[in-house]
Amino acid sequence: MSKELSISLKVLKTGKLLLYPTDTVWGIGCDATDEAAVKKVYLLKQRDDSKALVCLVKDFDMLSKYVESIPDRALEYLKQTESPTTIIYPKAKHLAENLIAEDGSIAMRICQTEFCQNLLKEFDKPIVSTSANISGEPTPKGFEEIDDQILTGVDYVVNLHDENSDTKPSRIIKFNSEGQVQIIRD
Repeated sequence: MSKELSISLKVLKTGKLLLYPTDTVWGIGCDATDEAAVKKVYLLKQRDDSKALVCLVKDFDMLSKYVESIPDRALEYLKQTESPTTIIYPKAKHLAENLIAEDGSIAMRICQTEFCQNLLKEFDKPIVSTSANISGEPTPKGFEEIDDQILTGVDYVVNLHDENSDTKPSRIIKFNSEGQVQIIRD
């Protein structure tokens, strides 16, 4: 196990905050099942906790442990798309209550980067992944644009600055009751 992975696991397991590269932008992360850790993310971002956060999962098996059901259309969509896509699923379960939207839904993405896949595999739980910015401020396009308040507010910054492959947040979609796609963020 790499040093970065080992330290990151310790940070997550002790309810602390991690700044890490994802398949899109740099993310602030924590254990998605730990309500106190999730609260720290909201405080750092200065974000109202009524606004739900995105979680990363390793694969469909992990996803199925934290949502009541995965719509067939969502499975089809994810198998066909190559761009990072977050899907809002109804009826979240086994996650921190303050992470789940008022309607019971949760936004989750299967992250494909090597570091995130390894971290999720070893941690064996979803990880919060919200952009590394103060709420209302622009999303940083690279590590060098991350605000000092974020850099000093997390407990550990992963030293993999070349890992993330994109410079914009993921697409967010939701399937309505008829199975039609609603694009929340493109």
